[in-house]
Amino acid sequence: MIRPLDEAAINRIAAGEVVERPASAVKELVENALDAGATRIAVDFADGGKTLIRVTDDGCGMTGADLPLAVARHATSKIDGSDLLNIHSFGFRGEALASLGAVGRLTLTSRAAGHDAAQITVAGGRVADVRPAALTRGTVVELRDLFYATPARLKFLRSDRAEAQAIADVLRRLAMAEPHVGFTLTEMSGGEARTLLRADPQSGDFFAALHGRLTGILGADFTSNALRIDVARDGLHLTGYAALPTYSRGSSARQYVFVNGRPVLDRMLLGALRVAYFDFLSRDRHPAAVLNLSVDPERVDVNVHPAKSEVRFREPEAARSLIITGLRTALSGAGHRASTTVGTETLAAMRPERPVYQMDRPSQASLSRAFTFQAPHTPGFAEAPTARIEDLPAQPEESHPLGAARAQVHENYIIAQTASGIVIVDQHAAHERLVYERLKRQMAETGITAQALLIPEIVDLSPSDAARLLDAAPMLAEIGLTVEPFGGSAVAVRETPAILGAVNAAALIRDVLDELADTGQSHGVRAKIDAVLSRMACHGSVRSGRQMRAEEMNALLREMEATPMSGQCNHGRPTYVELKLHDIERLFGRR
Repeated sequence: MIRPLDEAAINRIAAGEVVERPASAVKELVENALDAGATRIAVDFADGGKTLIRVTDDGCGMTGADLPLAVARHATSKIDGSDLLNIHSFGFRGEALASLGAVGRLTLTSRAAGHDAAQITVAGGRVADVRPAALTRGTVVELRDLFYATPARLKFLRSDRAEAQAIADVLRRLAMAEPHVGFTLTEMSGGEARTLLRADPQSGDFFAALHGRLTGILGADFTSNALRIDVARDGLHLTGYAALPTYSRGSSARQYVFVNGRPVLDRMLLGALRVAYFDFLSRDRHPAAVLNLSVDPERVDVNVHPAKSEVRFREPEAARSLIITGLRTALSGAGHRASTTVGTETLAAMRPERPVYQMDRPSQASLSRAFTFQAPHTPGFAEAPTARIEDLPAQPEESHPLGAARAQVHENYIIAQTASGIVIVDQHAAHERLVYERLKRQMAETGITAQALLIPEIVDLSPSDAARLLDAAPMLAEIGLTVEPFGGSAVAVRETPAILGAVNAAALIRDVLDELADTGQSHGVRAKIDAVLSRMACHGSVRSGRQMRAEEMNALLREMEATPMSGQCNHGRPTYVELKLHDIERLFGRR
């Protein structure tokens, strides 16, 4: 028998889609506060959000007459329902408050300008009457006993600690999206309040505000090693910060992507971020980035998922291409720059375990007299010479970023002196990157040569895979892989990239198909070609153990300064370490 569900069951089912866990409730309530124009938002919770979630904002508020509609399903002030492709707000479905009231005890207190404050309560889907309340401005939403009306859902929640971490992650993402808004996250436990996150409103333009916000949330370590991203094309605008390859992470936890300021977990966008770095990082390392893609709301559909965590683009390839080219251009513009964490980690490794005795630093006059007294008597020298390898005379290159070569130690590391410190260069890793970039330039100029197979290899595929592969055939031909239909769902592989040598064509085709299914494009063959170039560069570069002359070392330094991405080798490891003079002096207790 088919029977209609009652309103309470409908609300609980809808809540299962919208409110997955306490962090989902926090996300919905904070987004409502942002839509209300709030400049300060405070979130309090207890027991991982299971027993209490309270969101307080200073937004426009609501009147007493609006409160019953606010907790009704599919009632919203965000849209009029005539156009679901022109959405400028975080929320628009009109489900959040109704869903929360269906599975918990919800109290909504609000005051609009020129009106008295009012309050409404919803418990397990039952709506109480509106009553007067006391509130200066804005709105306070208090949710207690989440999922008490659906106790089975409580069994699927994680520990209080894990739920608290999820709440903090949600608020961090929203704080990055709105740097001009202040956020506070407080955990209530045993009558005590512990502040987990405090992000004060940032001033200045978007980039200045975002820089300050990211410094507070991700740390100065990220912002000091991140590149500013600001690129626009075809009505799309990509902004944010992306870290240098040498600041890579062991997981993708520091990848934050937004579309029109909305935090999303979009596989296509995250895949584009990964592709942009694939030439700079090994497979087990992940880039760090905070990126926002601004696009006309009519060109992106945010009504794909009840939680609004996924989006669908009208022209997905344009969005993907902008991310890849924008990031690669920024990385190329960084030149030989490497992350400052490399030098910091080096200093930490060199720092003695026990504190060094700190002497009072004498005056400059006292130092001059002491140096004069201690200088050995050497005929022909007016002053004591500085310590240098004899066959490496003083060079004017000290004014260059990577300085002038002074010595080579262990036949692999070049010691260069700069105007403000020293640079230690791994000669093999540095030259490997230089040769690799040179080979890629030659490849781009002459093209990728294809080798014809003596006997074409026939690969049987499913009809859908064959259609997807043949649709991409023109693109694959540009990188030396020629495929043709061979009747039914089989394809014939007639040419493969010559630089790959002998390959298993069937395995190569399946790798390409996997990437086409994942991202819509295949960079697998290009990645294999680049891997071959990388190996060629490794074998053709300066080997460890080779002694280099002064002019060779300085020529290597100058070429590094002129070559993009020379701050890291082909595997993402740093090619040099820079130590400032004041840091070196601190190691010896001179500062």
